[in-house]
Amino acid sequence: MKKTMLITGSSSGVGVATARYFAEHGFNVVATVRNPDTAHGLDGIANLMVVRLDVEDTATIESALTVALERFGRIDVVINNAGYGQYGVIEGMPIEKIRKNYDVNVFGVINVIQRVIPILRQQGGGIILNVGSCGGIFGLPNSAVYISTKFALEGFIESIAYELASQHIVVKLFEPGGIMTPFHERSARESNGNGNVPAYDAFLASTQEAMTKLAEGVATPEQVAKDIYAAATDGTDRLRYCAPYGVEHLVKARRELDDQAYERFMRAQFPGTN
Repeated sequence: MKKTMLITGSSSGVGVATARYFAEHGFNVVATVRNPDTAHGLDGIANLMVVRLDVEDTATIESALTVALERFGRIDVVINNAGYGQYGVIEGMPIEKIRKNYDVNVFGVINVIQRVIPILRQQGGGIILNVGSCGGIFGLPNSAVYISTKFALEGFIESIAYELASQHIVVKLFEPGGIMTPFHERSARESNGNGNVPAYDAFLASTQEAMTKLAEGVATPEQVAKDIYAAATDGTDRLRYCAPYGVEHLVKARRELDDQAYERFMRAQFPGTN
């Protein structure tokens, strides 16, 4: 029987590429988006359907799962891909924008997972793969809100991996580095800059070059999709898959240096933090 994969955040970038890659490699695919009118690049694929799902709206999650089961009979792999970032110093960041980022990046993931667990258990098991970030491994200036959502995801996903193993559900966390997608365009739109606190202007200017270099990305969505597919189908219960596109040096430093040496290394990367 052909397996079925459901993915959130499929309107562009990694979401579209991953949906297409799974479909091209024998999966039925349920590509979910907040607004189906924004889904591009998913037309004309016989074993792929586009369904509305807003991770903040429980009713749309339940509806999408029902539609998926009616069409394909089962769901074998769930990929939590929906998410976004925002840049800006924390002092001037409106609390509403902070909550919104958590609602999508953290509570949205929890919302989906809570609703797919009974389905996967009834089937005898399944896989939940979550797209995190190397930003869940190390901190970055001007990105505290986004980074903290990914740190939260790290702890949450590891914890439930132990819980759900008892239900024969494998939980995985894919941690990509830089990717060439519209993600950074949305992040720029959400940017709060200096938050109307001019005292940070010199600091922002001094760190901008380093941050821009990190944001350029070295992996295409298609490469990321291939790596996500490999993680989801490797037949193991491995938890973390770090794919540090463009930020290998930061991941290496975090893993190999002691805390003080690591902090000195990071401060050297960002002028103005010394």
